[in-house]
Amino acid sequence: MENQYFKTSDSLLDICTKYPETIKIFVSNGFKQLEDEAKRAVFGKSLSLELALKMKKLNVDTFSTLLIEGIDGNRNSVDGDLNKNSKVQKSDSIHVQGLLPCPVRIPLVEGIDAFIEEYEKNHENEIVYDLKAASMGLDWLIDDVINQENTDNLADVFISAGFDLFFDDKLMGKFKKQGVFKDSTGFKRLNKDFDNDEICLKDPQGHYSMIGVVPAVFLVNTTELGDRPIPRTWADIFKPEFKRSVSLPISDFDLFNSMLLHIYKAYGEEGVRGLGACLLESMHPAQMVKSHTKKSVRPAITIMPYFFTKMVKVGGPMVAVWPEDGAIISPIFMLTKKDQIEKTQPVIDFFASKAVGEILSHQGLFPSINPEVDNRLPEENKFMWLGWDYINSNDIGSLIKKCEGIFNKSIQDESFANLGPLNYTPQK
Repeated sequence: MENQYFKTSDSLLDICTKYPETIKIFVSNGFKQLEDEAKRAVFGKSLSLELALKMKKLNVDTFSTLLIEGIDGNRNSVDGDLNKNSKVQKSDSIHVQGLLPCPVRIPLVEGIDAFIEEYEKNHENEIVYDLKAASMGLDWLIDDVINQENTDNLADVFISAGFDLFFDDKLMGKFKKQGVFKDSTGFKRLNKDFDNDEICLKDPQGHYSMIGVVPAVFLVNTTELGDRPIPRTWADIFKPEFKRSVSLPISDFDLFNSMLLHIYKAYGEEGVRGLGACLLESMHPAQMVKSHTKKSVRPAITIMPYFFTKMVKVGGPMVAVWPEDGAIISPIFMLTKKDQIEKTQPVIDFFASKAVGEILSHQGLFPSINPEVDNRLPEENKFMWLGWDYINSNDIGSLIKKCEGIFNKSIQDESFANLGPLNYTPQK
């Protein structure tokens, strides 16, 4: 995998020396020798990244992406402008803003730069973007843009995953109600994975565009599982035998809040309490993949983005399970200002393109909604989706806060542990 930081032929020592933030990533994935400076000098000097990963039977591209995410995250915390191109926005500039999924941010930014270079050869105006890694969170957007009431201060194109930003009436939801946004991707149909009798992601009101999704799946530690059956559905996770046995991606706010919403819709407050009851701890997906190596607090099940299952060692105790009732999805939305579409249509077409869809799907395992993209998923792999009727009939921002309150209380309420088996019947 080509990137601006390292080559796969570089030694582990070179990478750790240039980017000390990668040491903890290596260590958490089985390279214990790199934790000690003396051992790192000997062990790290003799092995290239590619050879070391092959010895551990870890996917080179996936692990490289993980290292890039760690380096990016460290640099972002030091300099928030690293993800911003250097142009000063002119009055007629096209402004693109938002968050990109960490595993695909680098190739997407490279694609954007190439697109801009070609675009500006044939157009007088220019494109200015500020696209940070999703790990940066939403605070910078909320403080700088969304708290302002003037729609002229909004970027022409917004990209981000999850429900927090786009549906909260105190955030982007208030602009949606004003009719500020319009879907201009022009798709008559979406990818077959999302345009069928069971699921349709296309916004019937024509406000929101979508370019892909982040699916949540199970990673099961068969050793820690013992004689308990492998969970196959979301309801299985809530069974009493899995109480305090599950690791949840709480720090991944977009995905976790999407999980809360989907569980609440399907199983009500009882399901959200069940999710809290099964929590053992919160871990980053990279930690989850290697959780079976922990000396204590080993979860039997981890819930994680589908992307990180690529790091699972073949033949090891960790087994990826796609829920039979569907992987809960966190949508990757694109919002475009209706009054700027004539100017921004080329940018919209770029983000909705097959090329971007393949970066999302093939490099990040974030299935694309573009109908020309092969998401390379088995036909039996289903998705769980809130549905637009549910979204439009609920205050999603308030509902997220409600679910968070129920979840947090279930963790703290010791009396909940003494309750008998719960009847997790999906709500109609």
